[in-house]
Amino acid sequence: MGYRKNLRIVCGNLKDKGSLIKTVLSSKPHKSAVRCVILRATTHGSSSPPSNHRIAAVISLGLESKTEACSCIQALMDRLHSTSNALVALKCLYTIHNIIGKGFFILKDQLSMYEYFGGRNFLKLLTFRDDLDPETREMSKWVRWYAAILEQNLLVSKVLGCHLYSKRAKNVIGKEKDNFSSSLNSDLLNDIDALVEFACQVGDLPDSLHLQRKSLVYEIVRSVGEDYRLVQREIGTRVAELEARMMGSSSSEWTRFLNSLTKFEDCKEGISLLFRNRNRNDELWDLVKETKAKLVAVMKDRGNDGKRTLVVRFLQRTSRAS
Repeated sequence: MGYRKNLRIVCGNLKDKGSLIKTVLSSKPHKSAVRCVILRATTHGSSSPPSNHRIAAVISLGLESKTEACSCIQALMDRLHSTSNALVALKCLYTIHNIIGKGFFILKDQLSMYEYFGGRNFLKLLTFRDDLDPETREMSKWVRWYAAILEQNLLVSKVLGCHLYSKRAKNVIGKEKDNFSSSLNSDLLNDIDALVEFACQVGDLPDSLHLQRKSLVYEIVRSVGEDYRLVQREIGTRVAELEARMMGSSSSEWTRFLNSLTKFEDCKEGISLLFRNRNRNDELWDLVKETKAKLVAVMKDRGNDGKRTLVVRFLQRTSRAS
């Protein structure tokens, strides 16, 4: 099995060099330069994440023009969808993640076009499987898990109207009341649904946690942890706002809110396993627990009020009849 893996590494390195030579000799020098940057960031050989300068080179492709940004995303997607190697796929996804977090708007915009036209699973990795050996099959689960998180990350950005890392999102801190004053309950509930779904994707982790010993997987988990920390913040501000509006909300809104909080709590165990008590945020979990208890109490009281109203009406009709 070790021989097969070593042979694959050698063949992968040769394939990378062949691809680079072919790209350099291409009749389209502009696109070939872009593809060379992508190839160097997503090599076959190493199980380490792309270096900072390789990621910086990819991100810088969004500086010059929309055409260059488009070529960058196209080359990255071609690389992702043409490989059956789990390490290469993870490096492509890690590069995409860095574009989402650090890329310039024009680069993110081109990436969002794939999400717009490709739908919820636009990365198309639901069936990805590297069958070289048991370890690569386990790594394939991390590929599918990571792809689902990145897809949900972009969906969250669409629902919130800004990227999690954007200055606009950061400026919300300390201004929650002003920010949400014009928001409808339904808007806040839509936000919470998308944010909770992100948390659920994080918590639906592969069972091969031991693979975090690989530096690439470790770095991916660390990056996802940064996203999850931002998602916790966004959930907390909206839960607090909806709790303050509780008495003016409808029964259907209460039910939807309660279901979202319950779903969020259900993914807590998986998230704790992944981050090993990092990003715990006990204050948020206490807020969720307290809000759920208040919701249940209010819904019970309204239910009892409804029953009492029905009894009074029945007695009134009975007294009139007699």
